[in-house]
Amino acid sequence: MAASTEAFPPLPLPEGITVDYIDCAASCGLKFHVLKAGRPGDPLVLFTHGYPELAYSWRKVLPAVAKADYFCVAPDQRGYGRTTGWAHQSFEETDLSDYLLTNLVRDLVCLVTKLGYEKVHSIVGHDFGAVSSATAALIRPDMFLSTVQMSHPYHPPPSPPSGGTTPNRSDIVAGLAALDPPRKHYKWYNSSAPAAHDWISPPQGLEAFLRGYFHLKSADWEKNEPRPLEKWAAEQLVEMPEYYIMRADQTMATVVEKNMVGEDPAKTEGWLSKEELVLYCAEWNRTGFQGALNWYRAQTTSIQQDPMVARDMWLFAGRRIEVPVVFISGAKDWGNYQQPGALGGYEDDKLVKKGMFRGVKMVEGAGHWVQQEQPEVVAREILEFFKTLQT
Repeated sequence: MAASTEAFPPLPLPEGITVDYIDCAASCGLKFHVLKAGRPGDPLVLFTHGYPELAYSWRKVLPAVAKADYFCVAPDQRGYGRTTGWAHQSFEETDLSDYLLTNLVRDLVCLVTKLGYEKVHSIVGHDFGAVSSATAALIRPDMFLSTVQMSHPYHPPPSPPSGGTTPNRSDIVAGLAALDPPRKHYKWYNSSAPAAHDWISPPQGLEAFLRGYFHLKSADWEKNEPRPLEKWAAEQLVEMPEYYIMRADQTMATVVEKNMVGEDPAKTEGWLSKEELVLYCAEWNRTGFQGALNWYRAQTTSIQQDPMVARDMWLFAGRRIEVPVVFISGAKDWGNYQQPGALGGYEDDKLVKKGMFRGVKMVEGAGHWVQQEQPEVVAREILEFFKTLQT
């Protein structure tokens, strides 16, 4: 079990942000660590983070949005950071039912209720947090009244098998393995038994590894020139950088080490200082990565149609997002195109109700970590989206 909340050292936070712990042990079993900005009672805006990030990743955005009379709350999600109550178990011991997408939304519903709210003005999610944001809006549109998704376009829940053989995304594993040299998709790698050890014990040291990982996925890496891909096929996906489509014999740490040769890691210190990176490393050294990686495991298992996991989201097969939605991302983010066709899905009435999509906002000078690389622009785009909700 994680350390008690009293043992956590203080976070280096901007003015206007406070730390709190929201005890939901009686409902979802978690005691949420949250960052807050603004006045309780104002419309609630929930911010959900990605991997390998934390609520702390929203530190630059929360005060700016709160100034417009919103109550902004960013939790460490299950498996992350200073939120406690989730089981710290090995790969083999983990109960993946804790990491179903329905349980992800249940956690958020419990948090919102404990905060004293019945409605969320908007849920804003980045990367894995965009999955949280989209799924919450899909499942509980009565509670989550709008959704902002960043860096990870929405894709709908799987449909139950209708008989015969149905192609699914697990086919990509064999396709990538057949390439010369053999490759593997990062989501399947992150779902593997060795991944948590690889992440916490990189040969270059955790600080250098995470600095390199943030660098390579940012606008500071000049080789990031993202573009749409034609289809979900190995020969197309291999055009993405190696941090997405890895060599079969490499870990993420060795991918980062190789691609950082000749790079200046100090480039990213303008938006991720040494002190801030040390904070990330301290948090991950304390919790390890297995809890966070379990979300990858549950999703890839679902993709492969494992009945234990896939059946959970079959309940929402054919359902569409019916609340206002906007997509915000860095112009240099390959995440926009990692699933071919997903970005265009926002215009499909079967996936998002006609009239609800408020557009794609590409932020110049940002890669994958858009809310950290260009926080002022992100806050402005969020508030511009909120203005559309008033008309």
